Amino acid sequence: MKLHELGRFEAEITLDPREEKRPVRIQVKLPNSGRDAWPVNDVVVTDSKGKPLPVLRSGIQWENLLLTLPPQRKTYVITTVEPKVEPPPVFAERDRSASEPKSGLSVRICRFHGDKRAALSIRFDDSHPTHLSKAIPILNEYGFKGTFMVNPGGHPPNSRRRSAFEDHRAEWEAVARRGRHEFANHSLNHVGAGNHEAMDHEIGETARIIWRLFPQKSKVLALNLGGGTRWITSRPLRHYLDRYHHFDASSGSTGMDDVYGNRVATFKRLLKRHVERGLWYRVHYHYIGEGLSSSEENFRATLDVAKQHADSLWVAGMADIHRYQTERRAAKLRLAVDEKGRFRLNLTCATDPTLYDQPLTIAVDLPAAWKAEQIAVRDMTSGSSKIYSSSSRKNSLLFDVAPRNSEFLIERN
Repeated sequence: MKLHELGRFEAEITLDPREEKRPVRIQVKLPNSGRDAWPVNDVVVTDSKGKPLPVLRSGIQWENLLLTLPPQRKTYVITTVEPKVEPPPVFAERDRSASEPKSGLSVRICRFHGDKRAALSIRFDDSHPTHLSKAIPILNEYGFKGTFMVNPGGHPPNSRRRSAFEDHRAEWEAVARRGRHEFANHSLNHVGAGNHEAMDHEIGETARIIWRLFPQKSKVLALNLGGGTRWITSRPLRHYLDRYHHFDASSGSTGMDDVYGNRVATFKRLLKRHVERGLWYRVHYHYIGEGLSSSEENFRATLDVAKQHADSLWVAGMADIHRYQTERRAAKLRLAVDEKGRFRLNLTCATDPTLYDQPLTIAVDLPAAWKAEQIAVRDMTSGSSKIYSSSSRKNSLLFDVAPRNSEFLIERN
């Protein structure tokens, strides 16, 4: 077998099985970090005629490809395909702020909601009963929102048992009705899939179940196919992400199972680093309780650490934070003075408002001589001249707006 690069994100495999009569299994590992990282969610393997081949992958390591090829001398190509759904644009950071030099007034779209310095999402996998009996009540006690990766399949294939979600379906439905927490897609049965159709069903049916449980919420969901699962498909992961308005949540998260050791200390250290750098920190749990993957004592201790950073930390669902970041990257601000000397603020946001509905926080940074209580912000787009309620922070005024094209009038009384 020979492997050589054809170009950026494209490589060729030449297979010469010689005397081998059985199918040949080839493991390919693509770089998924650093300057040479491949966009692994967009990768397919084709034969010499461009026909995509089925590839076996791990649920959370989409960069690892396992090919089973016939014992024939042939050439195959590992390549990326362009997404069929155009992603929202990404504007320069400088476009998210504007100023009026003469007055000293400036405006900006805050990095995170509420002008928090950093964000934290707390994820729970596998829709385990202790999420209902332990995790959710404790999160409510602390005032934090969690993201629950659910497997809502009623009866796993080739099994007479019901899923943990099915055994407590009424309780999960009650959690959804209260709307304090977020559900995410962990596949229907956490068993993987042997072909494209089965994979589409595992992802798509879970999405539809969650959408029905949250009929007034955005369809944008986090997707994590689950450790230990195996998926065979000829399609790139991007196909499923775009088809069901999902984003990939399979990496970049700190595992909080006690078996890893020193979880509270690790959480404290990494959270501090993320707050200092103004980043989104993600952690995930499995089961909460004595003798389970994470003890209640350690779970509470991590929440205590997060509570200490309450002034600078936005604790929210993964989809909330993802939507906010996507909207912010696709937004621009323009500030101008009209003929009457009034300040007009224009927001441009290029995301689809039917999917991206997380309010953006705009900060109006005031000149030293101005006072926040003297400032009013009116929404001129709605036609009602709505006066936005706001909160002052130091010499800034904060207000939340829908992520859509709109105009505001900033008035000084």
